[in-house]
Amino acid sequence: MKTMTQSPLTMDEDRPMRPAMRRGWAMRCPNCGQGRLLHTYLKVNDTCASCGQELHHQQADDGPAYLTILIAGHMMAPLLLFVYSRWEPEPMAMALGFTTVFVALSLFLLPRLKGVLVGIQWAKRMHGFGVGSPDV
Repeated sequence: MKTMTQSPLTMDEDRPMRPAMRRGWAMRCPNCGQGRLLHTYLKVNDTCASCGQELHHQQADDGPAYLTILIAGHMMAPLLLFVYSRWEPEPMAMALGFTTVFVALSLFLLPRLKGVLVGIQWAKRMHGFGVGSPDV
């Protein structure tokens, strides 16, 4: 935690990307890691309640959905092939089981990947995150 005697980061200094991404994955403010990033399932808070970082600049748009489908699809496709070739379950049982797992995995990943993308945008000072933003 910084004290008042330490100088804040200047516009030229990079913000650390990995901690911002980890904080985003945890659905916390990319600046301080304390405040909640989301106030509903996918709605980003306008500002952090802990540090005052403005978060309304974020423009994650469809990125989290694309990443969720990419990751979940790449995890489920080999598993689907393995289960089918190993045990040959009934088609309806397999469809119901894999649909349930895919939906659950997607619902788990979507807000976390949105947090990661907001963290990347904050670290790279994209979309207004570098203008007048408090740094920790």
